[in-house]
Amino acid sequence: MRIATFNVNGVNGRLPVLLRWLDETEPDVVCLQELKAPQDKFPHAAIEAAGYGAIWHGQKSWNGVAILARGCEPLETRRGLPGDPDDSHSRYIEAAVDGLLVGCLYLPNGNPAPGAKFDYKLRWFERLRAHAAGLLAQGAPAVLAGDYNVMPTDLDVYKPERWLDDALFRPEVRAAYAALIGQGWTDALRTLHPGERIYTFWDYFRNAYGRDAGLRIDHLLLSPEVAPRLRAAGVDRDVRGWEKASDHAPTWVELTPR
Repeated sequence: MRIATFNVNGVNGRLPVLLRWLDETEPDVVCLQELKAPQDKFPHAAIEAAGYGAIWHGQKSWNGVAILARGCEPLETRRGLPGDPDDSHSRYIEAAVDGLLVGCLYLPNGNPAPGAKFDYKLRWFERLRAHAAGLLAQGAPAVLAGDYNVMPTDLDVYKPERWLDDALFRPEVRAAYAALIGQGWTDALRTLHPGERIYTFWDYFRNAYGRDAGLRIDHLLLSPEVAPRLRAAGVDRDVRGWEKASDHAPTWVELTPR
């Protein structure tokens, strides 16, 4: 079973890239972020024609998350992260798919830091940790996949010294991620590649992709019930080099059958 996360950076503008990648790799479950499309503009017909059922939480111009499942319909279990009824951002959606509970998230960027946006990021992280703790308490096999907008360690950023004051790398954010992992979640990619520099994002500027000046900010976290099934994890790096590509590359895990 292959589960992937992909920040598409505009699902309609990048639709040819998404459909090509789905056709070539056939992931079983896909978490999408940054749809940048209102609810009624999600390309459901094209996704369905590609063989995927879908649920999505859209938002005009910004944010937006979706879960796709090959050959079946995801069963939605939650729309929006609990803990703040006034939060209108479309950043979290959750579904049951083939015996797994899959949470798809797009954590706030938080820049500039310090500031109001950074404070919102930290509050959102607190809400995520609270919800994640609840999932673990239920004992359900779960995966939390998405764009976390955090580089957990120096290995996850091409020049750490240049990012010390950035909201993706500040100590408060890395500590929040470490606290989440400390609940019992497994960072799949880092677990299987503990000493490698592996990136999931390359900026459009300064030939970042060509220079491999990247960041690892897209993560798949596995609950203790799922972690023993982890067989492989990687990044479809070449997708970042396709024409009109997102600045993120799809990141994935493979799990052994139950």
